[in-house]
Amino acid sequence: MRWVALLITLAGCVRVAAYQREYLAKPAMNPEAAPLEQKLDTHVQEYREGSMGGTGVGGGGCGCN
Repeated sequence: MRWVALLITLAGCVRVAAYQREYLAKPAMNPEAAPLEQKLDTHVQEYREGSMGGTGVGGGGCGCN
């Protein structure tokens, strides 16, 4: 029984070339979010902190302007 488990485990070990990794990577593992999601995250963080900066948009505070 141990040999069967060992063979199954070793069958899953495959060396992947560098140029093939982009096709095997899951989009969810990308550290850069989608542009719309990134914009929303930045917006939420700006109003949570009460400040804006570095995005080219003036204003800040509670967002009632």
